[in-house]
Amino acid sequence: MIDFGEWLPDQPDLNSKGLTVATNVIPAARGYRSLRGLTSISNAATNKIQGIFAAKDNAGTVTLFAGDSGKLYKYDAGTNNLVDSSASGGYSIGTNKWRFVQFGDKVLAAGGTGTNLQKYQVGTDSAFSDGAGSPPKAKFIAVVRDQVWTAFTDDGSGNDIPFRTRWSGINDETSWTSGTDQSDHQDIPDAGNITGLVGGQYAVILLERAIAVAQYVGTPLIYQIDRVETARGCKYSGSVANIGRMVFYLSDDGFYSFDGRQSTPIGAEKVNRFWLEDHDSTNTHKMSAAVDPVNQIVCWSYVSNDSTDGEPDRMLVYNYQVQRWSLVNIQAEIIAPFFTSSITMEGLDSISSTLDAMEGTMDALYKGGSFIFGGAINKKLATFSGTTLAATLETQELSLTPKKHTVVTRTVPAFETNAGGAVTMSIGTRNKLDDAVSFSTAQSLTTDGFCPHRDQGRFHRMRMQLTGNWQKAFGVDVEGSPIGRR
Repeated sequence: MIDFGEWLPDQPDLNSKGLTVATNVIPAARGYRSLRGLTSISNAATNKIQGIFAAKDNAGTVTLFAGDSGKLYKYDAGTNNLVDSSASGGYSIGTNKWRFVQFGDKVLAAGGTGTNLQKYQVGTDSAFSDGAGSPPKAKFIAVVRDQVWTAFTDDGSGNDIPFRTRWSGINDETSWTSGTDQSDHQDIPDAGNITGLVGGQYAVILLERAIAVAQYVGTPLIYQIDRVETARGCKYSGSVANIGRMVFYLSDDGFYSFDGRQSTPIGAEKVNRFWLEDHDSTNTHKMSAAVDPVNQIVCWSYVSNDSTDGEPDRMLVYNYQVQRWSLVNIQAEIIAPFFTSSITMEGLDSISSTLDAMEGTMDALYKGGSFIFGGAINKKLATFSGTTLAATLETQELSLTPKKHTVVTRTVPAFETNAGGAVTMSIGTRNKLDDAVSFSTAQSLTTDGFCPHRDQGRFHRMRMQLTGNWQKAFGVDVEGSPIGRR
């Protein structure tokens, strides 16, 4: 059997160790798993959604927030509405993204250097308001230990300082006077703009030409900032995602993971060249990235050169446990991990008129407090819980009988499916490597469990297409016979 290895679009098709196509699937240790499409769970915002965040109070109750270019919203699970919860006058953040953190019972939102830092006290406030204590305006925000950090700031002068980090006093998001309560700032002036900020026990500061780590050391320095990566930096601010201490990002020369000490290439000779050729370089600001820890994947949504409207239409998927990639054709304004809000049975009427018409699993979507991977489509919050996506897996190109033509007579696909799942197989052939590949008509399984073919050539590749409620695909058995020289 030809096992479905990892997707390797950067490698030559002939005798590659992996697949030439792996579309609308999740990479697994063996083969690939199915992926559901995005389905909306809210009514529409005014504009495209540019940030999503889920906050939990001490009782475990989840509150979902979202933001577009002019408003911040709170999701009402009872009505399915995104309720305008903006500060008076609203906002104008342009193409910036909203970035959120939770600090105690407060949600803080940064919308760029033209917008005041916003605050919402969960369980008390009904709308956001400007943060107290004259906090900086900032593109990036994170919580490091027990302090709020900002980066790429405007400290009130009206001028951007793209290489500055600034942090609050200890346990006080309203204390921003440098030298008070260990609040301070630090510039990194010779490594380009800051393009990402990740919090935790220490801060990871991603810049265009470096990555720095800030460790708490107490007074008088407060934080010691060391550049631990100088060979490269993060070029795209929308490419940063993390799980725990592992940070993923996109540099000039491809995809990397950073563990706090060094960067490791994860896309070299696999997908880097594919990305460089496939993405629309005029719309990289629309890229977003997020980690789905349930499926152990990190995803990058981006605008491809095939996009007809200049909006994100593809997603690269990387399984960080098995170190394999795949590609998903899907439109998403933004992708993000969040938790579901609980909803009553009566409240389901606002989402669908009947239970049968609802997409996804009710337990996962509406019981409340469950992690779920999603994003936004058509100005609405959405989750990857819709209909299973139709998938395509295509093997490397093989010379089944070296130096001879071969006729493939049947294939036996190895896959698993629930009721309603289906598979077809087609064969790609050519006689010379500079010929175009010609694919045969897709064949369905016979009652004996194989797909019949009669496809002749010197080189072959097998294409499996899966539809309906399929689950896993592992490989394909091929039967054929040599037919001599030509």
